[in-house]
Amino acid sequence: MNRAGESPLEFTQRQGQYLAFIDAYTLVNGRPPAQADMQRFFSVTSPTVHQMLLTLEKAGLISRKPGVARSVTVLVNRDHLPRLDSAEDQTVKSTGTRY
Repeated sequence: MNRAGESPLEFTQRQGQYLAFIDAYTLVNGRPPAQADMQRFFSVTSPTVHQMLLTLEKAGLISRKPGVARSVTVLVNRDHLPRLDSAEDQTVKSTGTRY
């Protein structure tokens, strides 16, 4: 979590939704979500979830233990997380090339 006096870390709206989901899932279930849980909630592919986790980790917004399932921890103070939109409200944007 952010230390007292630190400014909140910046993240995109979509990244905020992933962070909020991880935080809420962990709070409700007592353990972090699996990548498959995120895949189902956001209606995206496994590689999309994996790439988002790599991006969040690189930005210092989460931490993970290599080789350990369900080890993701949100490093952003809960007070700075956005409200989690319902699964139906999650918008899917595709930037892939059509063949």
